[in-house]
Amino acid sequence: MKRILHISNYYPPHIGGIEDVCCSIATGLSGYNHQVICFNGKKTDEAGIYEGIRVIRCGTVQKLFSQPISISFYRHLKNLFAGFKPDIVHFHAPNPLGSVYLLNLIPEYAGLIVHWHSDIVEQGFLYTFYRSIEKKLLQRADKILVTSPAYASASKPLSFWKNKLHVIPNTVNTRKLTLKEGDVQAIEKIRNRYAGKKIVFTFGRHVPYKGLACLIKAIPHISPECVVVIAGSGLLTERLKKMSGAPNLYFTGKLDDTELRRYLYASCLFAFPSITRNEAFGIALAEAMYCGLPAVTFTVPASGVNWVCIDRETGLESENGNSKAMAEAINRLLDDSGLREKLGANAAKRVREFFVMEAIENDLKQIYNNL
Repeated sequence: MKRILHISNYYPPHIGGIEDVCCSIATGLSGYNHQVICFNGKKTDEAGIYEGIRVIRCGTVQKLFSQPISISFYRHLKNLFAGFKPDIVHFHAPNPLGSVYLLNLIPEYAGLIVHWHSDIVEQGFLYTFYRSIEKKLLQRADKILVTSPAYASASKPLSFWKNKLHVIPNTVNTRKLTLKEGDVQAIEKIRNRYAGKKIVFTFGRHVPYKGLACLIKAIPHISPECVVVIAGSGLLTERLKKMSGAPNLYFTGKLDDTELRRYLYASCLFAFPSITRNEAFGIALAEAMYCGLPAVTFTVPASGVNWVCIDRETGLESENGNSKAMAEAINRLLDDSGLREKLGANAAKRVREFFVMEAIENDLKQIYNNL
């Protein structure tokens, strides 16, 4: 049985798209011995079993330009190469510090898969120092997995390694999204909480590229017969709350998996206002679509967002950053139940065909087995 070592920034229950993808592969791809090393949200090291997978979480002393800094990560990674002796390292990028540690420690015998979740877009100053390390990482890689054809075509760092690229879409965790006992009653309670009004829902980290400010600016142009519900939290939460006093805007804070699933099924449509290619794919978008929600997105150049959700097939697309245009798209779906149901059904079908583990399992196994 091949031994696979996943190197991720974080790992569930820490919330994040890359974390969910790493977990889906480690728990969903049978026939291999998976282990995970990642950063911890605490200063202390922790090791244990999460959903059947051994996970080492390395204490983080601070963050620098969004990069967790851990001294113990190097020691634990060295010990894994000596003890676990992985046949393949599955490295989830971007992770600059992890790249440095990996390049210093990886033995010649180990195959290397770089799972390219996103270019480094915002930290331009840091990237000038990291670019040469990134080049060495991609040079050492046997395969580079990219999450969409659009991103594969647009990424400048990947343009030199076309022969190594393989498109493997991100997948949703279907166990997390499948209705469970008690959900039907809880979903009805959520709808009653908002007086039976149609719910326009979104969730994610409250950071600039998620475009939540654009969604809030759209609210004056959206039908008052609906409510806009924003879940999640982040650096911009308090600023976003102060942007609008609209009576039909609600913030829920972070939701656990159960609450999130119930909100998705209680909602009428999904707003996904990300505005830059930092949003390389959109796991949250795919999760909403799996639950049968049509989505309203912006046109995000060189991103996979508009490949995940196809305009007029699984949702509606608006000019990037144009809040009024997004409001018009939302109103169109609110007013036309037939269109809403059609796009929602198409959305669920698309995710089930392309963005679940069963859809990528054979390709990923072939890559593992051929290394």
